[in-house]
Amino acid sequence: MSANNKEKGDKVQSEEKLDERKKKILKAVIANYLETGEPVGSRTISKYTDLNLSSATIRNEMADLEELGYIIQPHTSAGRIPTDMGYRFYVDQLMQEKEEVEEDKGTLLERVDRLEVLLKQVAQVLAYNTNYATMVTAPKYRNKQIKFLQLSQVDDEKLVAVIVVDGDVVKNQLIDVNRPLSNEEVLKFNILLNTFLQGASLQDINLELMHTMRNQAGEYGDILEKIFNGITDAIHEAEKLEIYTSGTTNILKYSEIGDVAKTSALLEAFEDKEELNQLIDESLSSDSGNEHGIQVYIGEEAPVQNMKDCSIVTATYELSEGAKGTIGIIGPKRMDYKKVVSTLKNLTEELDTIFKNSEKRGE
Repeated sequence: MSANNKEKGDKVQSEEKLDERKKKILKAVIANYLETGEPVGSRTISKYTDLNLSSATIRNEMADLEELGYIIQPHTSAGRIPTDMGYRFYVDQLMQEKEEVEEDKGTLLERVDRLEVLLKQVAQVLAYNTNYATMVTAPKYRNKQIKFLQLSQVDDEKLVAVIVVDGDVVKNQLIDVNRPLSNEEVLKFNILLNTFLQGASLQDINLELMHTMRNQAGEYGDILEKIFNGITDAIHEAEKLEIYTSGTTNILKYSEIGDVAKTSALLEAFEDKEELNQLIDESLSSDSGNEHGIQVYIGEEAPVQNMKDCSIVTATYELSEGAKGTIGIIGPKRMDYKKVVSTLKNLTEELDTIFKNSEKRGE
């Protein structure tokens, strides 16, 4: 049996030992800890629930919950706090609830023309509304295609290539041609490039295509090769995933995330695009079965090593062309999961509306 399957089996067996009373007490412990950040004792739970149980009975039930791995006593004579397993139970229950208490669905975003500006705004709004750290990625296309190319002269020996690819991403590339070109010659290059490259992806641009274009260029083959190489460099650059972050210093407000060294490592993870890419790839490749692909990673479940003292909630937005992007919220395990999930649902729905409206305007 694989480690993953064993873990799932242990989880099922553990949940089978939870009767309704234990579930109510566990939910009460987690809800109280989420609200206060302080270990929760049996006397607090006796006032918090409608079970009408004595503190002694609740203590016995909490001891059972601790033995099952759902709560832990951080130090002697203290109350209990949830473990990763306890948080996972709480989140799974939350995601299964049919009746949702939704946040006000007022407009969160301003209307903007550029996608880059909109996504930066999403990260800022989320950080402000949740008081956690946030990240938003630009939409990721499977194979970016060239929509349009335009060469213009900078001086006698330099051209600038403006390349527009899927998602209206624009890249500018300076190209040394080492000889002056007339306006007519530049125009011929523009026609040649757009004839062969418009609608092509990076995977379509190969040596055979280059050879065909070079034959068409005749005596200008050497210049075409320089232009061609500059364009492929620009497309490679366009395929790099843009990630916008906000609210990273919000992490410093939550002492339970860890010591100074761990907090520093976490902040560094937000600057390291390679580490964030691990999280994004995991989020996009997993099918949670939830609306907008909402997923919750708790503690050790996090794909990023330096985020294993945190909880991460991600959602997916999608453009009509099939491009997908990820929105993520990173905070302490003592996160307000209900608010975070509701906020992400509302925001992704709002993005869907914005994208649909922009597509209609473009028709």
